[in-house]
Amino acid sequence: MRWILKSSVSTDKVKSLSKALQVDTAIATLLVQRGVETFDQAKAFFRPKLSNLHDPFLMSGMLKAVNRIKKAIENKESILIYGDYDVDGTTAVALMASFLKTKAAKIDTYIPDRYKEGYGISYSGIDYAYTKKHSLIIALDCGIKAVDKVEYAKNKGIDFIICDHHTPGDKLPNAVAVLDPKRKDCNYPFKELCGCGVGFKLIQAITQSEGINNIDLIPYLDLVAVAIGADIVPVVDENRLLAYFGMQVINDCPRPGIKALLAQFKKRTFSITDVVFKVAPRINAAGRMKHGAYAVQLLMETEEKIAEEQAKEIEQYNLNRRNVDQQITKEALQQILENNELDHATSVVYHPEWHKGVIGIVASRLIETHYRPTLVFTKSEGVLAASARSVKGFDIYAALEACSKHIEQFGGHKYAAGLTLKPEKYTAFKSAFETYVKNHISTSLKTPEIAVDLCISLGSITPKFYRILKQFGPFGPQNMSPVFLTEYLQDSGYGKRVGEDEKHLRLNLSDSSGSTLASIGFGLGNKWPIVAQKKTFKAVYTIDENEWNNTVSLQLKLKDVQCQ
Repeated sequence: MRWILKSSVSTDKVKSLSKALQVDTAIATLLVQRGVETFDQAKAFFRPKLSNLHDPFLMSGMLKAVNRIKKAIENKESILIYGDYDVDGTTAVALMASFLKTKAAKIDTYIPDRYKEGYGISYSGIDYAYTKKHSLIIALDCGIKAVDKVEYAKNKGIDFIICDHHTPGDKLPNAVAVLDPKRKDCNYPFKELCGCGVGFKLIQAITQSEGINNIDLIPYLDLVAVAIGADIVPVVDENRLLAYFGMQVINDCPRPGIKALLAQFKKRTFSITDVVFKVAPRINAAGRMKHGAYAVQLLMETEEKIAEEQAKEIEQYNLNRRNVDQQITKEALQQILENNELDHATSVVYHPEWHKGVIGIVASRLIETHYRPTLVFTKSEGVLAASARSVKGFDIYAALEACSKHIEQFGGHKYAAGLTLKPEKYTAFKSAFETYVKNHISTSLKTPEIAVDLCISLGSITPKFYRILKQFGPFGPQNMSPVFLTEYLQDSGYGKRVGEDEKHLRLNLSDSSGSTLASIGFGLGNKWPIVAQKKTFKAVYTIDENEWNNTVSLQLKLKDVQCQ
């Protein structure tokens, strides 16, 4: 791995902030790196307020959307809440439906079938709305490019309100309102909301028009926090504010569905990282292995006992998903080996019977072993369908565009995409993709990179230091948990490899400051020879708490170790 130390910041700004806040220079440096340079900015950063939410009516189309929903409620119209089958979509549907059920009787939900309908708004979904006599569809986390589908609905007498966060095409759908901060004509000050976040802004606008305070919306923010974490949007500005209050709800008074999902984990408090790795995969598992509607049911359930039963069912889907993706990953790695492709610039693998719902996960897992742009294909509806994942800095969407003559359809963004192609085109596509990547990927992008915030001694890591550090959260893109570098480390001599196949490292580290801290390095078992030599080495890590036998202590979560 390449360790990249972040650029130095102004010493004067660090000194000034350190004095104003009465914190050490390490904390002040981390704040300045994040654009927090004054006392007032620090106050807003550490003490978020709901009053700092942006005015929802700054979003293009918001007034039209609010007026149409109010009209539907007054006229007792039947409303369909439509969303994608992933975490962002299902949380958004649960959010909007649970809110509107407090105001109207005729509220229905719809999640498209991942395999029969695919992503986004479908003709089947519109036909369902027509059959059920819904006169208004509120689409969440999808719809920004559904020009033909919205027109189809219009011809059936069904209005659309679209709440999306994806980049629009050249033409917007002819809906009653299109809410998307990425619209070119939208002056909304924050462009990085997730789909559930856009849905929340619509709810905020409705309540604001009724003179209701933002505080009354706090119970809904557990869903928004889950979506923000799962959709990997930047945790800055409004996203950080919403996630901050959402995580408070999750820890203090979560809805029964989320409470039931978290019940199996013996923790006192949960972070947004727990949401990403514990809650989100389980919500996603419903859409991958069965149907996304099961996730919506769980997230909207008000009875704890029923939620517990639903969570058990979804946990089973997640276990099945895990078993399936582990088996496919094993087969894919074997395929790369058997095809003598270890030295290729790409990983492109295919089996007609691989489960379509997990090939994206498998692509990510393959990158953990072979760090390079990756595509995993399976057969679906007579064509080959693939999930594509990339490495940091390489635009896989541009690579697919360059190979588009071999492709039927593709879509996505720089680091993740999906595509379909005819079976007879597979070999030619694989060759063209390999050639393009080999000619366009730089040597530096072939090695994983770790961005390091600061070089510190273990003596700097005190309970007070960590208490302040925790307040930097919730963490996520553009506000990641700080990564530290410490040099001239030594293990106490009691370090060992642990876990299945001795994949992990457990060490007790000390440095020249005289301080000693326990550490765990997941997946770093192969680094044991560096530690076992009794020589000094250096490590990059984050700081975490370890709960064991009702005792909480600080520990280092190692990301990498290298010889000194």
